[in-house]
Amino acid sequence: MKSQLFKEVSENLQEQGFRVTGYEENRPWGGFFYIDETQAQKFADTYFKGLDVDLLKISGKLSPKMLIVAPYTRLSWQYHHRRAEIWQVVKGKVAIITSPTDEAGPQVTLNEGEQVKIDCGTRHRLVGLDDWAIVAEIWQHTDANHPSDEDDIVRVQDDFGRQD
Repeated sequence: MKSQLFKEVSENLQEQGFRVTGYEENRPWGGFFYIDETQAQKFADTYFKGLDVDLLKISGKLSPKMLIVAPYTRLSWQYHHRRAEIWQVVKGKVAIITSPTDEAGPQVTLNEGEQVKIDCGTRHRLVGLDDWAIVAEIWQHTDANHPSDEDDIVRVQDDFGRQD
């Protein structure tokens, strides 16, 4: 199921004219696709109902990404020093937990078409529910001199034993 879903998402992105610049399908919770940053507005038009990326730019750079979330898995309880994030549920449903502190807040379900913004420093966790889900994500880099990357993850808790 996972490999078929990754193939479908990859083909769909290509059909929509997106350039995939990298991907990871071996995360314990699923995986993701990086989309060419020059296509941020096209990505926003397609997955975020035409959200104007110029209004989102904090440091002048945005990074689009597509997440594939496995059922009954939880991403790390984490936060970032150099990015804020916007998530839009493209297919299925997921849950999200957020908090300004290390203590988790309540779990909230997000259905297909719903969106959430996560500020820089906010603790958050994406949770897979009863089926595979697809979530569009835009990173808002908050430090122009040191853009965020996959190393900008502070894991407070992780079901898979990963550390910072």
